[in-house]
Amino acid sequence: MPNVSVTARSTGWAVLTGTVLLSLGAVVAWAVATPSWSAAQLYSLVDLLDGIVYGTLAWLILSRQRTGSRMPAVIACAAALGSAVAACAGQWQLVVGGPPVLTALHRWAWVPGLYALVVVMPWLLPDRPLERFGRGAVAAGVGYVVVTMAAAVTAPPPLGVLPLPDGLRGVRAALLPVLPYPLVGLGLLACAGLGWRWRRGPAAQRHGLGWATAGSGLLTLAFLATLLPPAVPAALPALLMLASQAFFPAAVAVVVLRQQLWGLRLAVRRTLVWYLMTAVVIAAYCATVALLDRLLPQRLPLPQLVVTGVLAAAFQPMREVVQRRVDRLVHGEAPEPLLHRVVHSVGSTTEISATIAAALRLAEVRITEGGPQPPPDPYGCPLTVPLTSGDRLVGQLHAWPLPGELLDGRARESLAVLAPVVAAVVDLAGTNRDLARSRQRLAEVRDEERRSLRRDLHDGLGPALSGIGLGLAATRNLLRRDPDRAEDLLDRLTGELTARAAEVRDMAHGLLPPVLADGGLSPALHLLRDQYARSGLRIVLHGPATLTPLPEPVATAAYGVTAEAIRNVQRHAGVDRCTVSLDQRPDRLRVTVTDQGRGLPSGPTGHGVGLHAMRERAEAVGATLTVGPAGSRGTTVCLTVPLEQP
Repeated sequence: MPNVSVTARSTGWAVLTGTVLLSLGAVVAWAVATPSWSAAQLYSLVDLLDGIVYGTLAWLILSRQRTGSRMPAVIACAAALGSAVAACAGQWQLVVGGPPVLTALHRWAWVPGLYALVVVMPWLLPDRPLERFGRGAVAAGVGYVVVTMAAAVTAPPPLGVLPLPDGLRGVRAALLPVLPYPLVGLGLLACAGLGWRWRRGPAAQRHGLGWATAGSGLLTLAFLATLLPPAVPAALPALLMLASQAFFPAAVAVVVLRQQLWGLRLAVRRTLVWYLMTAVVIAAYCATVALLDRLLPQRLPLPQLVVTGVLAAAFQPMREVVQRRVDRLVHGEAPEPLLHRVVHSVGSTTEISATIAAALRLAEVRITEGGPQPPPDPYGCPLTVPLTSGDRLVGQLHAWPLPGELLDGRARESLAVLAPVVAAVVDLAGTNRDLARSRQRLAEVRDEERRSLRRDLHDGLGPALSGIGLGLAATRNLLRRDPDRAEDLLDRLTGELTARAAEVRDMAHGLLPPVLADGGLSPALHLLRDQYARSGLRIVLHGPATLTPLPEPVATAAYGVTAEAIRNVQRHAGVDRCTVSLDQRPDRLRVTVTDQGRGLPSGPTGHGVGLHAMRERAEAVGATLTVGPAGSRGTTVCLTVPLEQP
């Protein structure tokens, strides 16, 4: 595994193996001794639970941690091995009669790890550079653990294993009665620090800190209960300790999973469910049996039977609730609610990507449109899901896990479920953009046609009509003085009006010849040929004299493309001749306009309003338009329109 040393992995496996063997030894000794339930046995159960839980946590951190401080792993190792040793020693003490070394280990082996969990571990959540006060609090906690451990190992036999110089015995005797109180004080301070970071810290570092604050408070409360007067039942602190040690590791796991601390991978879903269920069942069983034993003092199996039946009946519903909570914690939202949110999303693909990434706890999700393309690479190789709409590939969805993690099966399944909906959204967004561009191009074409019509009216028909008006005024002045000149002028004005009327008819036919209403493309092109012939451009028509009647939209589109192509020849080709070829078959119509003029410009093409207009007309009827060179010089415009089979 990259970025994890062999030594760390080996240490993790060694700690896990040691805690498992010690825990099995404790269970075997308990089965041999079969002690009755008591406060001491509850504390031994706490030690056994701590060994199993923190042994697993230490193995997980050491084998997978890639970033951050190593102190959490050290604390987890100390808590795991110390608690497992204490549990094993306590049970074998009952079997073999209590050798001093077992008594000593049972009394203080758990101290360094468990005390560090109370006074040091809360300051390490979340993983961040410690401020000055935090560093001071951690140093104070470590110092307290060292002093307490020194006092434990130097206790008089059978609890101690190291001798203490005579000069320090008085100091130890003075410290021993007050040592539990700094533990509670430092624990409350650590809990308050967690609570402050939960309420006031950066938003990205608050996830799960509420659970950790509650777990730290419960753990400190359990140690505070040990300082209560003797009148309090001895089982109460033990039960509180059992509950706190069942809750605090789960609370730490919540912070780790929500914030992805220390680079751990999300491979603990089933383990967390198993742990929570085991802890809840054990805690509920022990607490309820102890309570019923007090309410029913007679030695009857009734408490055990009742509790066992209730827990058996409630186990499955409880497991489903825990499973849903853990799934949401580890994997984020299930596909169904997330699918609902994406379906009702009206934002951009960027907003949809952010929604999916936040819901599934991914580092980033990006959506690329327009078919296959190499994905961006901000976090390494992503999971790529194709987005298809019908048979078309409309884009791809790229998902990156958080640093140091892998995408599991649930995340892949969620992305696969979301892919069709995201594809529909992407396709709809692309269609909307195409529609917006089409509207813009149509507006540009309409404006260009209006400008062209304005030029024709302003520069041609307008001055001509003004000249005719002036000629009529001159004719009126000549009627009495020179009737012959007046008659001659009227003849010329009549000819001018006739020419301008023909020009107006040509302009009207150029916009949309009436014969197109009946699908008469060939007659319309003959009229167009005659019109341009009067302006000096010769159009040669090739093809059948008559065509099979065409649908009006097809005939109009073909005529519009042909007219625009001929207009471009007249304006830009620099020639006085072009060829229009018609080829009609049952399944398609092809119209080709060819000239031998200047050809296409060498720079970028395809952005003129005229070409946009031709492409727009072609797309409207599902046709294909190609524009290219015609041999060594000139230009060819080819329109191919599919026709429905009768």
